[in-house]
Amino acid sequence: MGKFLTVLMSLCLMSLSAVAKADDYQITINNFRQSAAAKSFFNNAYGYAVFPTIGKGGLGLGAAYGKGQVYKQGKIVGKTSMSQLSLGFQAGGQAYSQIIFFKDKRAFDEFTSGNFEFGAGASAVAITAAAQAQAGSTGLSSSQGTDADSTKQNKAVYRKGMAVMTLAKGGLMYEAAIAGQKYDYKPLKK
Repeated sequence: MGKFLTVLMSLCLMSLSAVAKADDYQITINNFRQSAAAKSFFNNAYGYAVFPTIGKGGLGLGAAYGKGQVYKQGKIVGKTSMSQLSLGFQAGGQAYSQIIFFKDKRAFDEFTSGNFEFGAGASAVAITAAAQAQAGSTGLSSSQGTDADSTKQNKAVYRKGMAVMTLAKGGLMYEAAIAGQKYDYKPLKK
């Protein structure tokens, strides 16, 4: 059972957290900008960290991993990665996008100081995506967009100068909790 779990976790994380391309970052930012919950944060935040894909999987023991970029006043200033281990009742795999907004320089400096961790009391606002499918005489079509109305009950607020939002991409786990996440940061070389 232990080997099966290890193989399952490895496969889930490798497939879900593929290396992000430059276009993936802009697409992710645009997806979050479509959300009513995130619009004001983009207009007022000192900076933000964007993770196009975080892969999460678990069967009793869980793990998550993703790579991202850090922006300060709209410009890329560094690279970041997120890792998480968890223990408890869990099964399946999930992929989601995540953005962390920094209200001010103090919050930005705290995140970019090297190794940053969210404690167990941290929370994220989950923005859901609305999916549409249509079948007609001309064939099949589908589209996906952010459903801004679904976030009215989950109002994002800054806590200790940071606000976290997630956007589910797919998988069998709905939750994208941030409890116990650890972040590493490396500034871009000038």
